[in-house]
Amino acid sequence: MPSIELSAGTVDYEDTGGEGPVVVLLHGLVHDATVWRKVTADLRAGHRLIAPTLPYGAHRRPLTRPPTPDTVNDLVVEFLDRLDLRDVTLVESDCGRAQTVAARHPERLARLVLISCEAFDNYPPGLPGKMIGVACRAPGGVSLLVRVLGLKALRRLPVGLGALTKRPVPDQVVDGWLRPLRTDPAVRRDFRHYGTHVRRTELLEAAEGLRRFDKPALVVWALEDLMMPREHGRRLAELLPRGRLVEVEDTRTLIAEDQPELLAALLRDFIAEETPVERTDSPPKE
Repeated sequence: MPSIELSAGTVDYEDTGGEGPVVVLLHGLVHDATVWRKVTADLRAGHRLIAPTLPYGAHRRPLTRPPTPDTVNDLVVEFLDRLDLRDVTLVESDCGRAQTVAARHPERLARLVLISCEAFDNYPPGLPGKMIGVACRAPGGVSLLVRVLGLKALRRLPVGLGALTKRPVPDQVVDGWLRPLRTDPAVRRDFRHYGTHVRRTELLEAAEGLRRFDKPALVVWALEDLMMPREHGRRLAELLPRGRLVEVEDTRTLIAEDQPELLAALLRDFIAEETPVERTDSPPKE
């Protein structure tokens, strides 16, 4: 897996390479780039897919500067700049940093895709998000949280992965997400720092900025989401000048886990529709 040294520390990322539109995939808390594994397998033909592992607790390299949500916003922008990624389709699930990036730094983006994510005043989102906030503030809370999530018998509880997916995520994938928090005190430090520095107005500010994002935008929302209110998907699509909404059945927040084939098809069609076709007409002969 390649990595890049940024001002806040080293970030690992996956990059399929190849030609085609560039798609950058951002994940949520206590996940890494593997949350996109089924989608990238489907989309890699014809697209260059790049998925960084953000400092959300499943990262294997602690940052040199403890992260906050605002730090991650800056990190994403720096990541795009350092890799010189242009005309990017920025896709995010679960977390809301892409909203702030699109609102403040639209220059490298060609399109935006928001998938069942925290938005407006739902931040931190739902009961699991609030429990993470409590765990980050309580002495020893993060270690206890990770021990509970590590118990396979409890993973489907509605305060854990059961709130995010209708179908079980393979244990080896979940174990990989949890391992850094379980084994590295510096990663736990990063996670605590992030969780205790949430700025509650961030996504309300981002929403106002999205009103000026005049590029194609797709909002994909899970109809059975337990964390992200259904009306937030509609509101996001309505405030984006070129936004549209697709609601997906038989899935919770992580549509990439519950309905990966459908999500890949939606992304493929959206990118194809909104990609200018170069003219190849020959000039008329004199």
